[in-house]
Amino acid sequence: VQLQASGGGLVQAGGSLRLSCAATGSAFSTYDMAWFRQGPGEERDLVAAIRWSGFNSYYGDSVKGRFTISRDDDRGTVYLQMNNLRPEDTAVYYCAAARGTLNSIITVRQLYVYWGRGTQVTVSS
Repeated sequence: VQLQASGGGLVQAGGSLRLSCAATGSAFSTYDMAWFRQGPGEERDLVAAIRWSGFNSYYGDSVKGRFTISRDDDRGTVYLQMNNLRPEDTAVYYCAAARGTLNSIITVRQLYVYWGRGTQVTVSS
Protein backbone atom coordinates (compact mmCIF):
# COMPACT_ATOMS: atom_id res chain seq x y z
CA VAL A 1 0.00 0.00 0.00
CA GLN A 2 1.30 3.41 -0.96
CA LEU A 3 -0.16 6.49 0.66
CA GLN A 4 -0.17 10.07 -0.57
CA ALA A 5 -1.35 12.82 1.75
CA SER A 6 -2.45 16.25 0.63
CA GLY A 7 -4.44 19.25 1.78
CA GLY A 8 -2.12 20.90 4.25
CA GLY A 9 -1.48 24.60 4.29
CA LEU A 10 -1.48 27.81 6.25
CA VAL A 11 -4.69 28.85 8.00
CA GLN A 12 -5.67 31.31 10.70
CA ALA A 13 -6.80 30.16 14.10
CA GLY A 14 -10.46 29.19 13.98
CA GLY A 15 -10.25 28.15 10.35
CA SER A 16 -10.66 24.77 8.72
CA LEU A 17 -8.71 22.40 6.50
CA ARG A 18 -9.45 19.01 5.03
CA LEU A 19 -6.62 16.56 4.60
CA SER A 20 -6.87 13.70 2.12
CA CYS A 21 -4.85 10.51 1.87
CA ALA A 22 -5.09 8.47 -1.30
CA ALA A 23 -4.03 4.85 -1.19
CA THR A 24 -2.84 2.75 -4.08
CA GLY A 25 -2.63 -0.99 -3.96
CA SER A 26 -5.11 -3.65 -3.09
CA ALA A 27 -7.36 -4.34 -0.13
CA PHE A 28 -7.72 -0.76 1.14
CA SER A 29 -10.98 -1.75 2.81
CA THR A 30 -9.17 -4.22 5.07
CA TYR A 31 -6.91 -1.61 6.65
CA ASP A 32 -7.45 0.56 9.67
CA MET A 33 -6.45 4.07 8.66
CA ALA A 34 -5.08 6.83 10.85
CA TRP A 35 -3.70 10.32 10.94
CA PHE A 36 -0.69 11.13 13.10
CA ARG A 37 1.03 14.44 13.62
CA GLN A 38 4.47 15.52 14.67
CA GLY A 39 5.43 18.97 15.82
CA PRO A 40 9.03 20.24 15.96
CA GLY A 41 10.95 18.30 18.60
CA GLU A 42 7.91 16.24 19.50
CA GLU A 43 6.85 12.63 19.24
CA ARG A 44 4.61 11.49 16.42
CA ASP A 45 1.20 11.22 18.04
CA LEU A 46 -2.04 9.63 16.96
CA VAL A 47 -4.66 12.20 16.05
CA ALA A 48 -7.49 10.03 14.75
CA ALA A 49 -8.09 6.53 13.45
CA ILE A 50 -10.90 4.74 11.67
CA ARG A 51 -11.47 1.03 11.63
CA TRP A 52 -11.42 -0.98 8.41
CA SER A 53 -15.20 -1.43 8.67
CA GLY A 54 -15.75 2.31 9.03
CA PHE A 55 -17.95 1.73 12.06
CA ASN A 56 -15.50 2.78 14.74
CA SER A 57 -13.25 5.76 15.11
CA TYR A 58 -10.83 7.11 17.68
CA TYR A 59 -9.78 10.67 18.45
CA GLY A 60 -7.04 12.12 20.59
CA ASP A 61 -8.31 14.20 23.47
CA SER A 62 -6.98 17.45 22.04
CA VAL A 63 -8.97 17.13 18.80
CA LYS A 64 -12.25 15.64 19.98
CA GLY A 65 -15.18 17.66 18.78
CA ARG A 66 -13.06 19.55 16.23
CA PHE A 67 -11.66 16.89 13.88
CA THR A 68 -13.52 14.19 11.97
CA ILE A 69 -11.96 11.21 10.23
CA SER A 70 -13.79 9.46 7.41
CA ARG A 71 -13.05 7.04 4.60
CA ASP A 72 -14.29 6.33 1.11
CA ASP A 73 -13.37 2.79 0.20
CA ASP A 74 -14.54 3.19 -3.39
CA ARG A 75 -11.98 5.97 -3.81
CA GLY A 76 -9.36 4.38 -1.57
CA THR A 77 -9.14 7.61 0.37
CA VAL A 78 -9.22 8.67 4.00
CA TYR A 79 -10.00 12.21 5.07
CA LEU A 80 -9.40 14.36 8.10
CA GLN A 81 -11.72 17.33 8.43
CA MET A 82 -10.18 19.82 10.83
CA ASN A 83 -12.33 22.63 12.19
CA ASN A 84 -11.70 25.38 14.72
CA LEU A 85 -7.97 24.99 14.24
CA ARG A 86 -5.61 26.22 16.93
CA PRO A 87 -1.94 27.23 16.77
CA GLU A 88 -1.09 24.11 18.76
CA ASP A 89 -2.42 22.00 15.87
CA THR A 90 0.58 23.13 13.83
CA ALA A 91 2.51 20.03 12.80
CA VAL A 92 3.36 17.72 9.95
CA TYR A 93 0.42 15.37 9.48
CA TYR A 94 0.96 11.80 8.32
CA CYS A 95 -1.52 9.20 7.18
CA ALA A 96 -0.88 5.56 7.95
CA ALA A 97 -2.40 2.12 7.42
CA ALA A 98 -2.53 -0.94 9.63
CA ARG A 99 -3.90 -4.36 8.82
CA GLY A 100 -7.31 -4.49 10.41
CA THR A 101 -8.29 -7.09 12.96
CA LEU A 102 -11.52 -8.56 14.26
CA ASN A 103 -10.82 -7.21 17.73
CA SER A 104 -10.84 -3.44 17.91
CA ILE A 105 -9.60 -0.32 16.23
CA ILE A 106 -5.82 -0.08 16.16
CA THR A 107 -4.34 2.80 18.15
CA VAL A 108 -0.78 1.55 18.60
CA ARG A 109 1.62 3.45 16.37
CA GLN A 110 3.96 0.50 15.87
CA LEU A 111 1.17 -1.50 14.22
CA TYR A 112 0.80 1.07 11.47
CA VAL A 113 3.14 -0.33 8.88
CA TYR A 114 2.43 1.84 5.85
CA TRP A 115 3.09 5.56 5.96
CA GLY A 116 2.65 8.44 3.59
CA ARG A 117 4.83 11.49 3.36
CA GLY A 118 3.62 14.20 5.63
CA THR A 119 1.73 17.33 4.81
CA GLN A 120 2.44 20.52 6.74
CA VAL A 121 -0.36 22.23 8.61
CA THR A 122 0.42 25.65 10.03
CA VAL A 123 -2.11 27.57 12.12
CA SER A 124 -1.37 31.22 12.77
CA SER A 125 -2.69 33.07 15.80
